[in-house]
Amino acid sequence: MGVKIVVPNKTTLKKVFKDSGIQLGAGSMDLIETECVLLAKRMATRCREGNIKRLTPELFFIAMGRN
Repeated sequence: MGVKIVVPNKTTLKKVFKDSGIQLGAGSMDLIETECVLLAKRMATRCREGNIKRLTPELFFIAMGRN
């Protein structure tokens, strides 16, 4: 069974764009969600490569790739 990944609330994401005066076209939200999942996967890979077993705020820079 696959892992269900939940991205930030759609309403919150839409508000970010609306507050910047940007309209989201059809399918844009799906692409944003896909990008969020890819970002999380890259972060998890960096943690694994950095031998991090538990991601904490103090180690977040490693997940972000900022050594």
